[in-house]
Amino acid sequence: MDVREHRGMMIAATANIIRKGNAWYVPSQSGSRSYAVRIVGGDSTCTCPDYEQHGSACKHIHAVGFAVRRGEWKDGYPTGPRPGRVSYPQLWPAYNTAQTTEKETFCHLLHDLVSPIPTPTQRTGRPRLPLSDMLFAAAFKVYSTMSGRRVATDLREAQAKGFIARAPHYNSVFEVIERADVTPILHDLIVASSLPLSEVEHDFAVDSTGFGTSQFSRYYTMKYRGERVGRGWVKAHAMVGVKTNVVTSVRIGVHNSHDSPQFEPLFRETAKNFAIREVSADKAYSGRLNVELAVSKGAAPYIPMKFNSRPDPRAPAWNRLFHLFAYRKDEFAAHYHKRSNVESTFSAIKRVFGDSVRSRLWEAQVNEVLLKILCHNVRCLIHAMHELGIGAAS
Repeated sequence: MDVREHRGMMIAATANIIRKGNAWYVPSQSGSRSYAVRIVGGDSTCTCPDYEQHGSACKHIHAVGFAVRRGEWKDGYPTGPRPGRVSYPQLWPAYNTAQTTEKETFCHLLHDLVSPIPTPTQRTGRPRLPLSDMLFAAAFKVYSTMSGRRVATDLREAQAKGFIARAPHYNSVFEVIERADVTPILHDLIVASSLPLSEVEHDFAVDSTGFGTSQFSRYYTMKYRGERVGRGWVKAHAMVGVKTNVVTSVRIGVHNSHDSPQFEPLFRETAKNFAIREVSADKAYSGRLNVELAVSKGAAPYIPMKFNSRPDPRAPAWNRLFHLFAYRKDEFAAHYHKRSNVESTFSAIKRVFGDSVRSRLWEAQVNEVLLKILCHNVRCLIHAMHELGIGAAS
């Protein structure tokens, strides 16, 4: 591929080429005008100075050639009728059993998850409840979606069934959620809850979402030329298995934290326990380093290019993805469609456990979001036990 073909490929991938009759109008890369390319039989002409001077195929003719070979496209999709909506069959007997027995199975699995957590040594003061029991109570409170006071009855029932040694006071549950040293423990529990699904999950998707808080803040906006009042939120970045919707890694940040830098830690943490075959993400994660990281671990990245993306001869993995996105969009879209599962995951978490947090302190808000994700993972495991035969459903 010579220089003109390479530049033509860039134009075809990033510019809006308009066809009128037997002419294609290709935007100039250095100005605001367009050049008319006409193809009659096997002969091609262009109105640009390069073609007029040399009389050979210029970059604009090559751009039209690439655009014609890939077909007519608009906004990343082929024009004309789109394929029908993809539907997935539901195993209703297994789903019904999982739903009707979920609460009891949830307690058993949650108890098994938190039991190995050691309780810090206490030298003075009143003896504390085991940390494992406190985390069970905190997770069960989030799972129930009730207040700390109203969930007290369920905690006493959990004590009677042997899941915890003693039902804690609701203030104690609030205190453990506010502890900063609990955050890394919750991260480990989320990873542990995803491990049983490592044999069935090979394709993953990355995205972020926000959980609202009760705090409001003032900020200046250039769009409206003045101050506005907005509700704060906690931003969760997560990698999700597209088959069971289990969250394999998560990072919590402030509402204006960027997405792209979170790709590496999410990917590396997931790669420790899962054999990643494909990873999908939206344009916010488009970057050479993210693409090269995925390819270096044997995963195929499906991340759409931004409008100003360009091929880079020093980055072969980036170039392969650029070519796939620009010229084989039907193949790219078939894989990129899996990214919709991460949106379904966030929707499920918010519909079941709420789209906001009740806590006021930052540490408590982070832990509350992590507890929502932990409860979601346990639910995914329960459904996988019944629908995929993972473990033994009881």
